[in-house]
Formats: sequence, C-alpha cells, structure tokens
Amino acid sequence: MAVTPIETIETDVVIVGAGPVGLFAVFELGLLDIKAHVIDILPKVGGQCSELYPEKPIYDIPGFPIVTGAGLIDNLMKQIEPFAPTFHLNQMVASLETLGTPEAPRFRVTTDAGVEFLCKSVVIAAGGGSFQPKKPPIAGIEAYEEHSVYYAVRKMEALRGRTVLIVGGGDSALDWTLNLQPIAKRVTLMHRRDDFRAAPHSVEQMRALVARGDMDLRIGQVTGLKGADGWLSAAICRGSDNAVFEVACDTMLPFFGLTMKLGPIAEWGLNLAENLIPADTEKFETSTPGIFAIGDINTYPGKLKLILSGFHEGALAAQKVHRYVYPEKKLLFQYTTSSTNLQRKLGVA
Repeated sequence: MAVTPIETIETDVVIVGAGPVGLFAVFELGLLDIKAHVIDILPKVGGQCSELYPEKPIYDIPGFPIVTGAGLIDNLMKQIEPFAPTFHLNQMVASLETLGTPEAPRFRVTTDAGVEFLCKSVVIAAGGGSFQPKKPPIAGIEAYEEHSVYYAVRKMEALRGRTVLIVGGGDSALDWTLNLQPIAKRVTLMHRRDDFRAAPHSVEQMRALVARGDMDLRIGQVTGLKGADGWLSAAICRGSDNAVFEVACDTMLPFFGLTMKLGPIAEWGLNLAENLIPADTEKFETSTPGIFAIGDINTYPGKLKLILSGFHEGALAAQKVHRYVYPEKKLLFQYTTSSTNLQRKLGVA
C-alpha cells in the first residue's frame, strides 16, 4: 500500500500495537532512556483488553488477584506516564522499509494516515494482528448489530435488567454468562451440544445456577431472529432433535471466537509460521535484525499466549533494542528498587 508521507517523525523505536504488551514495552524501553512512538489501528489504547473485555476479570496478572481488562490498561497507562510516549491511534502501518545494515539497522515505517517514522528498531506487539469476531450464519443479523446483538461486552451496566441470550460454549460464553447473570433480568446460555470447551470450574458454576433455576441452558443453534427496527424480541432455534423453538430475548451475545488477520504485517518480509512471527527466546528478535515480535503475534517452542509472557518478552527485547539505539553505551542491568536514577525517572526519588 503506497502512501505519500505528510509528516516525518524521528524516534528511537516504533511499537506496533497499543495492547497491554505494547504498553509494557514502553515502560521497559523508557527505563533504558529509549523514546517510543506507538501505532494502533484501534481508536483507543488497550487492544483486546479495551475492545473485547474491558469489564471481564483477569486472574493471572502477578500481584493482582483480580483485575479487569480496563483496570489493567489504566494501571499500565499510569506506569508509563513518566516516559511520555506518543500514540498514533486509528492508524495502520502501511509499509515498513529496511534502510540500514544488520549491524546498524534503520527503518522507515509509514502509516495509512501518511505519518512516516524513521527509527532504529521496531517492536511488533500487535496481538494476533487485527481481529474480527466470527459471526453466526444468521440471515439478517446485521440489522440487529450494535442495537441488540453484540460480539463483545464493553459495558456490563448497559445490560442490566435485559433478557440476554448468550450463544457459545467456550470461555468467553461461560465467563459472560456468570458475570451477567446477577444483573440481567434473565440469562439463557445456548450451545449446540451439552459439552463445553470452557474451564471446568466455570461449567460447574453455570450448571449450579441452572439447577437452582437462576438461569436457563438450552441445547441447539440459533437459525433466525425476530424483532423490528434492530431490536430483538426472540431467537428462532433448532434443537439437536431438529425441533424448532423460540427463546425470548432482547439481547443476544454470540461468542464464536475471533478471526485474526495479519494485514500488511504479512508483507514485511518476515519469516512467518502459520500467520505468526517466529522469534528467538533470548531477545525475541525476528529474522530481520532490529525488528522484534512480542506477545500473541510471535511463536517459539513452548510459547504460552499469556499477557504475563508478553511482559517477559518485552523486557528481554528492550535489552537488545538498547544495543541498536546506543551502540557505544554499555548497558548495566539494575533493579528499579536499588537504582536512584531509575527511581528518578519514575518520579519516586
């Protein structure tokens, strides 16, 4: 995609992706006096945490027994305030050009908004690329989207007192069933079979609610919708015995997973493996010196797609980025708890 630059910015590093891993990379780079600009296709920071589950609880962030997606992003934004990163939102990287040598890499990154960056390293923290919800094959569903059919819950309170039909059998479907049941007028969970891919504990909790009569579980598939002017009144369903029945609802939440699309990343000359970017486990550098991949976008033996794994990857990547940004400067590792200089950067000394 050829874009004529209308603005040129020189910086140390460009980070592609403003999700939690990209934000923590700002912190790790900032500790090393490395300036970063962050590009994201979404209109706000936070990636999937903000776009898909801002109020969904997360339990495996060290030091936080429970934190919501939005809460995690808020804390990360506070953590990187001392380093004053610049965000370029609602923009997609249209091209990435290598200018330097493997020993002294330089890059030109251009967005579809015409902003050009000249930098010494690029950190790709783009999750799985751009993500889109998988939509159920229901005729006319588009007319109800964003009125009474939602593929993500961005504000739980908006569903208080509503009659909600949740469709799916994975973690997202079960998690939102359990989270919305206390505030919705009535929740019905529908899955095509009485077998679930979600965490066993979540399934046990759901079955207990059904046994007490606090919610409904139906086995079948949604085949049609009833309503007017974008507002649902019922879902038309077919059971495993092919019997047709209706489920009254004014809101439907289909959770059929996400489709990940790499977009222009696939054209950047990196060696790809099943739409992921292989990276080493020493510094999480890609096949192109100076370009790093951290978070869900990368792959390596033993990879776990966890936010905390992405944090670890960003910390190690920052160490190698320092060599490219300050090739004549020796890097001495220091703990933030014992370095007065680092504490001064964080505004606590």
